[in-house]
Amino acid sequence: MCDLTNPIFTDPDKAREHLEKLHWPDGPVCRHCGNADSSRITKLAGNSTRPGVYKCNECEKPFSVTVGTAMERSKIPLNKWLLAMHLLMASKKGMSAHQIHRLLGITYQSAWFMCHRLREGMRDMSHTTMGGLGGANKVVEVDETYVGGKAKNRAHREPAPKKAVLSLVERGGRVTSFHVANVTAKMARPLIVANANRASMLMSDESKVYTKLGKEFGNHGAVDHSVNEYARLGGFIHINTAENFYSILKRGIYGIYHHVSEAHLNRYLAEFDFRYSNRCDLGFEDTARTEKALKGLEGQAVDVSTA
Repeated sequence: MCDLTNPIFTDPDKAREHLEKLHWPDGPVCRHCGNADSSRITKLAGNSTRPGVYKCNECEKPFSVTVGTAMERSKIPLNKWLLAMHLLMASKKGMSAHQIHRLLGITYQSAWFMCHRLREGMRDMSHTTMGGLGGANKVVEVDETYVGGKAKNRAHREPAPKKAVLSLVERGGRVTSFHVANVTAKMARPLIVANANRASMLMSDESKVYTKLGKEFGNHGAVDHSVNEYARLGGFIHINTAENFYSILKRGIYGIYHHVSEAHLNRYLAEFDFRYSNRCDLGFEDTARTEKALKGLEGQAVDVSTA
C-alpha cells in the first residue's frame, strides 16, 4: 500500500529524487547518448540551474530525469505527476480528469492532458517479443464487445454508433485490447496471430470469426452463447475470463468516464489493460503497479494535445 502523505506526492524535489532512483538505480544515464559513465557526467549546481540537471561530457548536452519522458517540459510539478499516476493505478475502474483536476488543484485541461500522457506510458506490448500471450499448455480467450450509449437512454437524437473492442485474455495472465472498425475474420486474424502464441489453446464463442482461425492454434474450444451455454467439459471451455475483464472495462467507461471519444479509445484500453495485467493476483500492489507505469513513461515524450 502507498501512503498519500509521502513527501514524493507533496514535494517536487522529493518526487524528482524518487524518479531518479526509479530510472537510474546505478546512477545517472545520459538521455541523449546513453552514456552511463559517472566520471563523464557532471551534476550542474549553479545558482541559475534548476535542481536535477546533469551534463554529459560525451555528447556535451544537459539532461534531467524527465528528458525523453511524457513529463518533459511540463510546467506541472513532478509531485503532481506522481500523484496522478498513483490515483489512476490505485483506482480499479480509473479516475476522471475532472476528479484529478479537483484533487490536484490544476485546471481540467491540464488534468486531461496529463492523463492522456500517462496512458501513453501504459502501452505495454512486451508480450509480442516473448512469443505472444499464452503458450504451450496455456489458454488464451478471445472475445469482442461494443462500447457506447443505448438508444433507449436518449430522449431525442440517436447515440453515436458503438465502438467495437477486441480483447485477448490469457487465463491467469495478461490482457491486450484493440479498437477495431468491425469484428470480422479479416480484421481480427492479424491482431490475434500477432499477439497470441500459436501453441496456445484458443477459447472463443460460437462466432464464425474464430472458426477457421482456431485451426491455426494448438487447439480451439468454443461455447455457444446462443443456446445459453457458458461453460462445458467441467468448466474448462469458457470465455468467462474475458467477460470478467469486459465488466471492469464497461463499469469504468460508463461509471467513471461516461463518454470516451473514438479518437482516444485505444488510450483508455491501454489503461484498463495495464491495470488488469498488473493486478494484485499477479503480485502487483498499488506502489509496484505505479512504479512500473512510471518506468513506461520513458520514451513517451509525445504531444497528445491535438491528437
